[in-house]
Amino acid sequence: MQKVTIKAYAVKHKLSIFNVMKMVKAATLKSEVVEIDGKETTYILLDENTEAEVKKNIIPIEESSDIKLKNEVYTLKNEVELLRKEIEEMKKLL
Repeated sequence: MQKVTIKAYAVKHKLSIFNVMKMVKAATLKSEVVEIDGKETTYILLDENTEAEVKKNIIPIEESSDIKLKNEVYTLKNEVELLRKEIEEMKKLL
């Protein structure tokens, strides 16, 4: 079983340190506190089963932002089309 620090785990999975700490506090991740030179350091114990679960639950940033951007672009295109129709109608009235 391999041990990594919270920061290294966050970098590896592209998560914030805060989210990793929440996972440790919620016991989603197995961890161990070791005292080194008077400082307590939390190490996460890497296990294949927990890694698989964590990877399933992590939503990639790229996918979620791409979906949101596509929805926003679609909405804006519809609004532009409506505005063009309104402008054409106003031109006809003048």
